[in-house]
Amino acid sequence: MSEPGDDRPVRLMTWNIHGGVGADGRFDLARVSDVIRRHDPDIVALQEVDTRGRDIDCLAPLKTLHEDSGHWREARTIEAPDGRFYGHAILSRWPMRESVLHDLSIARREPRSAIEAIIESPGGALHLISVHLGLKLAERRMQARKLAALAGNRRAATSVALGDFNDWFTVGAVRRAMRQVLPVRTMVKTFPARWPLLRLDRIYCRAPHNLLRVWSDEQARACSDHLPVIADIRLSAHSDIAPAT
Repeated sequence: MSEPGDDRPVRLMTWNIHGGVGADGRFDLARVSDVIRRHDPDIVALQEVDTRGRDIDCLAPLKTLHEDSGHWREARTIEAPDGRFYGHAILSRWPMRESVLHDLSIARREPRSAIEAIIESPGGALHLISVHLGLKLAERRMQARKLAALAGNRRAATSVALGDFNDWFTVGAVRRAMRQVLPVRTMVKTFPARWPLLRLDRIYCRAPHNLLRVWSDEQARACSDHLPVIADIRLSAHSDIAPAT
């Protein structure tokens, strides 16, 4: 992948890859990687990363996307005794600092977490939170409040939250919680991939000028039950980030 200059927008992608299993029932992360490479994102957030029952090196097609400078951070929400796991991950072209996992789990529901990191891009620092929220409304409402608190805790010029929010209502719990801190969002329909009707997968930003261009890729429907969301964002001027309070 080419190295962007300081003035180039940052390209983000979020994609629920359904464990790497496509519409044909076949596990194939190479074709997932091919879709990602086609869009050449600087930062990728992947949900439903699942290595359970797979070869220990099964994630290699993803981890080598940024062959010379790939930075990988995973959230193992379910871990098998042999170390294989299910969860979500961030892959970045640039270093991630202050990378933290935040527990968003609700009792008696599937474990959930958020990955928070500062991405050191050539154009400045980017505060980023990656999530995969729960299916139940009450569960998601509590998780959305925690997410909004995380986003509001940083005095960041450019802050982004992205992932699978599982919020299919026009003005759902996530949207209501985020409107004060990250009010700008993508509006791409991503689920189900064969005939997208719901906007489950989103990218939230702090200011309208951050979001330059948004699109998806219908060719990805063979790889997962979700389509990806890709966006070019512009970093705000003086993109410094204050410590967490």
